[in-house]
Amino acid sequence: MLEVWPGSPYPLGASYDGAGTNFSVFSEVAAKVELCLFDADDHETRLRLPEVNAHCFHGYVPGIGPGQRYGFRVYGPHAPGAGHRCNPHKLLIDPYARAIDGDVRWHPAVYDYPREAHPEDTREVDSAPYVPKSVIVDPSFDWGADAPPGTPLHESVIYEMHVKGFTARHPDIPPELRGTYAGLAHPAALDHLKKLGVTAVELMPIHQIVHREYLVEQDLKNYWGYDSIGYFAPHHAYSSSGAGGQQVVEFKEMVKALHAAGIEVYLDVVYNHTAEGNHMGPNLAFRGLDNASYYRLMEGDRRYYEDFTGTGNSLNMRSPFVLQIIMDSLRYWIGEMHVDGFRFDLASALARELHAVDRLAAFFDLIQQDPIVRRAKLIAEPWDIGDGGYQVGNFPPLWSEWNGKYRDAVRDYWRGAEHSLPDFARRFTGSADLYESTGRRPHASINFVTAHDGFTLRDLVSYNQKHNLANGEDNRDGESHNRSWNCGVEGITDDPEVLALRSRQQRNLLATLFLSQGVPMLVSGDELGRTQRGNNNAYNQDSELSWIDWQKIDDRLLSFTQQLVHLTRAHPVFRRRRWFKGHVVKGTPYRDIGWFTPTGEEMTDADWDVGYAKSLGVFINGSSPLGRDRFGRELTDSTFFALINAWADPLSFRLPASLMKLRWESVFDTADTGKEFQAVPVFTDRPIETAGRSVVLLRCLDTLPGPDGDAESTEDLF
Repeated sequence: MLEVWPGSPYPLGASYDGAGTNFSVFSEVAAKVELCLFDADDHETRLRLPEVNAHCFHGYVPGIGPGQRYGFRVYGPHAPGAGHRCNPHKLLIDPYARAIDGDVRWHPAVYDYPREAHPEDTREVDSAPYVPKSVIVDPSFDWGADAPPGTPLHESVIYEMHVKGFTARHPDIPPELRGTYAGLAHPAALDHLKKLGVTAVELMPIHQIVHREYLVEQDLKNYWGYDSIGYFAPHHAYSSSGAGGQQVVEFKEMVKALHAAGIEVYLDVVYNHTAEGNHMGPNLAFRGLDNASYYRLMEGDRRYYEDFTGTGNSLNMRSPFVLQIIMDSLRYWIGEMHVDGFRFDLASALARELHAVDRLAAFFDLIQQDPIVRRAKLIAEPWDIGDGGYQVGNFPPLWSEWNGKYRDAVRDYWRGAEHSLPDFARRFTGSADLYESTGRRPHASINFVTAHDGFTLRDLVSYNQKHNLANGEDNRDGESHNRSWNCGVEGITDDPEVLALRSRQQRNLLATLFLSQGVPMLVSGDELGRTQRGNNNAYNQDSELSWIDWQKIDDRLLSFTQQLVHLTRAHPVFRRRRWFKGHVVKGTPYRDIGWFTPTGEEMTDADWDVGYAKSLGVFINGSSPLGRDRFGRELTDSTFFALINAWADPLSFRLPASLMKLRWESVFDTADTGKEFQAVPVFTDRPIETAGRSVVLLRCLDTLPGPDGDAESTEDLF
């Protein structure tokens, strides 16, 4: 006969101490909470939690521990009009569960209201056979000598990836490990990441998720994972070793292996909403515990939910218990799971205390004051779907942001849009107009040209229209169009000229991404030529459409990307810690950056205002103050000159007169179809030819002369 002792209200969740387990769960509205324990045959034992303190129901059960499955039943008001949805017939997941076993089986019993399609009133039907169970976890783990790589953000190269999609078809990973945390920790996976040169993997959501009913009915899944139900539990489907707590150990082993390879781990976290959906959704966890505390409800009728996320609900950031669970979750992933950073999905929704997005919202105040979380890498997706939700450039000083304006400007420039040159230059130099006034540095800009949401890099230059019929929404989902890339025919083709142009455009976008100031983010598979056959919203495609096909790799593109990453990592001038000022560098007559027309003349205001302009030369001064590295060493570097031609036709460039006397070599040319970068001497006494739609990067082989150098006068030097 199991006993229940009073236990403690904190910590929340199930805490195993070696002799038994303490349980605590928050509900401001509950009258009684039962702890439900399940054996291997799903027989249930119910125990009332005997104490309540500060709205936390708690109790200690001796003799039970890791692997034990459990849930909660909450007795309290069921008054949807008042915002209350308690129902003891619905088994609830522990919001603080460290592991969750099983998936939702979509039976009417998981809902707390009668549904038109099912005449039977299932409000009093037990949901336990149809919902996941929480699992007690042993927190002990031998981390050994594990230590975070501690790569400064301005030196980082982020690789956005899906745990399953990256390894699901990898031939060098054992079949039983493909698509799992262990698969990502496999030497074959680590070898690719190290050769590529990335410093951090940004994992698409790995919190426990729910596959919504409408997807399951179509034999689809929530592949991307943006529907969390457990903010402390690694998703069990990515575990090769089991779902009874083994997924926690396997996740830790993965982090340990990545750290040993010098690679940080960021999590894409979805704290803006949960998988319980709108007022027609299921009772799985938060809704049945305390609906009015956890969710933003409509003021006029509290049956309905405020929705700033497009998913049916938004978490209530005005509630101290919602803020607590988010902060507790972040600290858990940092402290217990050794995660290095976070990307916050639809982060503007986290700043909505009333209606408008508030830059000084309580959530950001808590982050600022927290001694653990504020030291992690913090990256915002700075928008949601509500009014005023697009907040690129408006997050507080600790934060970096997915720079959507960078993506749009770079794409517009390379597709040949008019009036795109000035914005391209602003984004290329780190977007000081967005971040400098708030005291932030160039690393506040997380630069990207593609992300999981949208076309892959290859598809971006291959399709003018989306092809999303596989998603089951009649091609209505996803961004409506891709605008013309002038790459010839749509989709698959054998035309060698079209294929050559597409390949070059991919290299142009990658070259721009890695030569830009800020932090580059590369999407998994873009370096390999991965295609989704024109699907730009593959959120429900857990299939070969989304997984990387390691048997079909664009070796030329992979080699180009590897060399490009290592080039920019080797040269601190491409990852400056401070903003360009356009001023003359002390000790030389050269500015830190210069912009030039193809004739070698400095760009004037009139040149920038030419709407059809599509080319420029960029001087990047390696003699400008680059500061010291993390070991205190003074940074010095080469000087570079980038020739950027977005015209469809070839173009001749001349260097400025003051630079023609120096020795230069070509580092790479995106029009070159070879696999290797080759250092080729450049003869500056003649025009330098660039192919249509190409980038040529030049490196200066000499030290820039000082004011008393060989130049005839300082006027000759810009």
